[in-house]
Amino acid sequence: MARRKHLTDRQVLALPIKPKRYFHADPQLSGHYVRVLPTGTKTFCAVARDPHGKQIWASIGGTDLWKVEDARDEARAIIKRIRKGEAKELTPTKPDSFADVSSNWIVRHVAKQKLISQPAIERVLRKYILPDMGERAFVSIKRSDVARLLDKIEDHNGARQADVALSIMRGVANWYGTRDDDYVSPFSVKGMKRSRAKPGDRVLNDSEIRTVWTQADSFGSYGAFVKLLLLTLQRRDCLRTMRWSDLSPSNDGGLIWNIAKLDRQKGNAGKLKLPDIAVQIIKALPKRAGNEFIFASDRTDEPIAGISVLQSQFTKACALPEWSLHDLRRTGRSLLAKIGINREVAEAIMGHALVGVEGTYNRFDYVEQKAHALAALATHIESILHPSPDKVVMMRKAVR
Repeated sequence: MARRKHLTDRQVLALPIKPKRYFHADPQLSGHYVRVLPTGTKTFCAVARDPHGKQIWASIGGTDLWKVEDARDEARAIIKRIRKGEAKELTPTKPDSFADVSSNWIVRHVAKQKLISQPAIERVLRKYILPDMGERAFVSIKRSDVARLLDKIEDHNGARQADVALSIMRGVANWYGTRDDDYVSPFSVKGMKRSRAKPGDRVLNDSEIRTVWTQADSFGSYGAFVKLLLLTLQRRDCLRTMRWSDLSPSNDGGLIWNIAKLDRQKGNAGKLKLPDIAVQIIKALPKRAGNEFIFASDRTDEPIAGISVLQSQFTKACALPEWSLHDLRRTGRSLLAKIGINREVAEAIMGHALVGVEGTYNRFDYVEQKAHALAALATHIESILHPSPDKVVMMRKAVR
């Protein structure tokens, strides 16, 4: 059988994977090969002898990055340089890894935009993405690679965590795409999301609130965390990083939570006088030596971590349609409206900035009004948890 006189990109792609490494010669250029590893990696390389007769191999690049025609031209130049004794200058440029690109994205986009979510983004990258993708050449990552990673995260950490990781990878890829003429993102294909929950529309009804509260009793500190999210309406990271030093006594023996504003935070609730039921929950929590956080980690001096795993376990225990911790914030805000709390006060509790002219001129802190509103919310939640029995009117027997 006559040997092929051409090597095409399609033929390179079809080269079989074998138990041992082998080299496939390019019939159009002596000294140009495709190196095929048992892992499936295929790389163009060139070989020639220098003026002293020493055989020199030089790697050109992966077949996913180079077209065979371009690799062949590069091989010709490399072979000439080897024969001239210039082999020391042949160190190939290493392609940017996912870790390189994501690190650059953090510096040039996330930090530059002063995103308050930066610590959470870095945690997801460090814990879920970089262990699998970090060393990979960024432009070599394919849809199948993304799907395998999302499967792994979903199986071990839940669908919502997989979606968070996907969102971050898409952000990195979209940013990279603005800086590279030829890059096509493998992260933006429709149907990659794993969670079926629709964002922004879940409000728990009274029965679901009772279910969540009852299950929280069996989840220790995390259950207390869930209850306080509903009672205070604060963002989960704000509550998660609450310190004992953030609490001060009020005149009536209660507690005031002085919420520190972070540098990149748009706004927060400021000073909140906590309702009695919230104070009881906090005072029942254990203090861990050397840890300043109210919701302390068992292993470090940091706040509690692994919220997504805990929430996945808690969700299964509740046996309710898929919901998130943020739904508690939305539920509480809806309850404030239901019991007639003024909109400005409710938004102040949520930490939302007033917009327009009102936001420019209204600098009132609503401290007393927020205290009244949270106390009223707590009372309403308690009435949901312990509904009074229907009043029964006893009918007197008619007198004839």
